[in-house]
Amino acid sequence: MKPVPLHERIRAEIESAIMAGHLRPGDRIPKETELMAQYDCARMTVNKALSALAGAGMLERRKRAGSFVARPRAQSMVLDVPDLAAAIAARGQRYRWDIASRKITAPDRAQAEALGVSAKVLSVTGVHFAEELPLAFEERMVNLALVPGIADADLSQTPPGSWLIAHVPWTEAENRISAAAAPPAIARALGMARGAPCLVLERRTWRGPDTVTRVRQYFVADRYELVARFGPNL
Repeated sequence: MKPVPLHERIRAEIESAIMAGHLRPGDRIPKETELMAQYDCARMTVNKALSALAGAGMLERRKRAGSFVARPRAQSMVLDVPDLAAAIAARGQRYRWDIASRKITAPDRAQAEALGVSAKVLSVTGVHFAEELPLAFEERMVNLALVPGIADADLSQTPPGSWLIAHVPWTEAENRISAAAAPPAIARALGMARGAPCLVLERRTWRGPDTVTRVRQYFVADRYELVARFGPNL
């Protein structure tokens, strides 16, 4: 078997540390000189690895400051979906997350198609509350092959979306917004009449070509609004 080039090994090990949550968005990675000593290699080898990570959107390289794990660039999106916990707190309201289910399974056919993966996924459902009133019911799947660290995360108080924002940088996201009648189980969870209107928001997030997570959130229609502000160049 052909040996893996050293710059590829350096790139893969840093990427694994990022995706496992050992390096978080905004964290500075070791300096080039530190990596040169760690891997006993030339600066060019380290630079090649870091350039590949920067090109994939995983690192931000700043002159004289070093390289940092990239933060999501929400300003590049026409509509940003904020961290619900942070958004509710920013409105001065009390936030609570009530997890309903959590399981690790091999994806069924629909899940495999939705995530584009065949490996195990973490499936989580739960309710977001604002001032003790149910605001949204969430159904989420996370690609464990890409984000193994979330398998052991405590999601009883912290919703998975907040955990992912804090630990995993992403490069692309897609939002879909629609209106739908609340399914019976979700209507019960939200304290709504069966068939009452919901605002449904679906979001899929990628890291390069790979899906990080897919989430569907059902909002009580009269308790939530989406606002987008953008200019002609966005």
